[in-house]
Amino acid sequence: MKRSRLALAIAALPLAAAAESSLDYEQALKLPNTVVTASRTAQDSKETTAAVTVFTRDDIERLQPVNVADLLSRVPGVQVQQSGGRGSSTNIMIRGTSNAQSLVLVDGVRVGSASAGGASLQHLNLEQIERIEVLRGARSAVYGSDAIGGVIQIFTRRGSEGLQGRVRVAAGNKGLWERSLGLSGGDQQTTFNLSASLDEMSGFDRTHKSFDSDADHDAYRNKAFSFSLAHAFTDRVKAGVNFLEQRGKTEYDNPYGRSDSNWVAHPAEPYDKFKVSSVSAYFDVQATDQWNTKLTLGHSEDKSSNYDKLFAGVDDFNTYRDSATWLNTLSLTEQHSLLFGADYLKDKLRSTGDFTKTSRWNQAAFIQHNYRGELFGTELGLRHDKNQQFGNENTWNAALTIPFDQNNELTVSYAEAFKAPTFNDLYSQYPDISFYGNPSLKAETSKSFELLLKSQLSENVSVESALYRTDISNLIASEYNRSNGITKMQNVKKARINGFEASLLHKVYDLDGSLNISIIDPRDRKSGHQLPRRAKRTLSYDLDKQLGAFGMGATWKLASSSYNDDKNTKTIAGYGTLDLRGSWQANDELGFDLRLGNIFDKGYTRALYNYKVNSETYSYGYREDPFTIRLGLTWTPNL
Repeated sequence: MKRSRLALAIAALPLAAAAESSLDYEQALKLPNTVVTASRTAQDSKETTAAVTVFTRDDIERLQPVNVADLLSRVPGVQVQQSGGRGSSTNIMIRGTSNAQSLVLVDGVRVGSASAGGASLQHLNLEQIERIEVLRGARSAVYGSDAIGGVIQIFTRRGSEGLQGRVRVAAGNKGLWERSLGLSGGDQQTTFNLSASLDEMSGFDRTHKSFDSDADHDAYRNKAFSFSLAHAFTDRVKAGVNFLEQRGKTEYDNPYGRSDSNWVAHPAEPYDKFKVSSVSAYFDVQATDQWNTKLTLGHSEDKSSNYDKLFAGVDDFNTYRDSATWLNTLSLTEQHSLLFGADYLKDKLRSTGDFTKTSRWNQAAFIQHNYRGELFGTELGLRHDKNQQFGNENTWNAALTIPFDQNNELTVSYAEAFKAPTFNDLYSQYPDISFYGNPSLKAETSKSFELLLKSQLSENVSVESALYRTDISNLIASEYNRSNGITKMQNVKKARINGFEASLLHKVYDLDGSLNISIIDPRDRKSGHQLPRRAKRTLSYDLDKQLGAFGMGATWKLASSSYNDDKNTKTIAGYGTLDLRGSWQANDELGFDLRLGNIFDKGYTRALYNYKVNSETYSYGYREDPFTIRLGLTWTPNL
């Protein structure tokens, strides 16, 4: 895992190199010390003014996470909230913001649900992923809507010169089987990658054993396929396409299942059939030595069909997104660079639910200036969004970087951001329960301040720490009107999130360590209550050692208690887990890996559900992964 490191000499970073890195965008995705998400172009990690965590393919294979959520839980300031084990509904919360207040991209294309907001990260298969970047902090001046808490960008597998196959098989308890195949290769002009995988798990019962509705094991099945192709027509003209699709079935429990008058449960045995996909095509031209221009077209789909034995029919919620981006980077001098461009996005919703409108578009233009000098650096970005529903939204960000010496620098930044209301917020209609969306809603808006300190304490020890405050206004929530009995979505809430996070990377006695700490105070500014399902303190520590062909490591995670509800009446207990891992590279082509998850079989939960028995309310937590074991074999023959 690599993070932004201090520039040893800021003045020695000529921005003419930025144009070159834009040209080598695809190659940059395989380099650990580059960042793409901060400015939408490839740049040296030392140039970024934001806190960014990068997971390369090597990191993914070394850390052996079970899924994307497990990997992201290592990032400082990131919390994961699940409703059970693998494949269950998953929320990723960056710096105390909600799941829908962070933007998720796959190969530069927006993914997620236009009806509920947020992306289905629980279905993204790690075997299809080359790299993940996590930017913490507001970035709407570059990306527009949703980038209040941060941006998560996922890059699918890429090819390289030569020809190499990939075969992986893994098995574990709880009926786990993982299988994947891949082929990648190319030459100096053209590279490609093909990958396919199938994951299956019989699972475990996700709800508490004392509630016998749906007291069964909840299985999961995920089929994934990805394809990438990149071609250089000349040294200055490149084009490519990236495709990713995941589809399958996940079973879950309905803790609110029906019961007869004698409290005999009638299991619903619900399950969800899903499809999550994205495709992007780009045309990249280095027009001059100073100017690079890139056009990207994208399409993504998020489909969910919910089935339930106790209810007739199927609930469908299908999102289709079309996008286009024109991006330009201009190196004005060795110290000044300019980023400018335009975005177009159209959302379409197809659902069995009743919505007054099922499509909308958004147009945007943006510009950002960067300056890097010997004494200081600056960044100033502006963006204007025009939305078909709620009109215009302007956002901006500014940053000042001051290097104290060659090993320490401080960045002071301010950013404004927004999140557009979802289709559920705006257009949903459920007259049988007197619930309605509100087409007059405003966008949620935020203002963020941050102090970011980067320090290289020694050759083998670096620290990155951030102190921040985020104020969010016009938060959207349901409001009940007692006079007419109608519940309607309204802009009724405000929140303030104060936080501190720190990352320590070290290599001592051939031990590679990564310690991440986060402390937040997320508050509703009207009630003073803590925002639900946010732990105020989290910690993760990865420690690895390589002994020739053998590798071993451990991951320790801690989270403090939190509240399940807005009124802070239901407490979710804190927890700690320990995972162990090992690997053996038998030869250049054959490797084995072993993962022991939650080795102390710690029972814990990150979300509660309630149900009533004879007017009494009971609360139980969705069960998370118990002790798990996984043994894998990977064969990578050179063909």
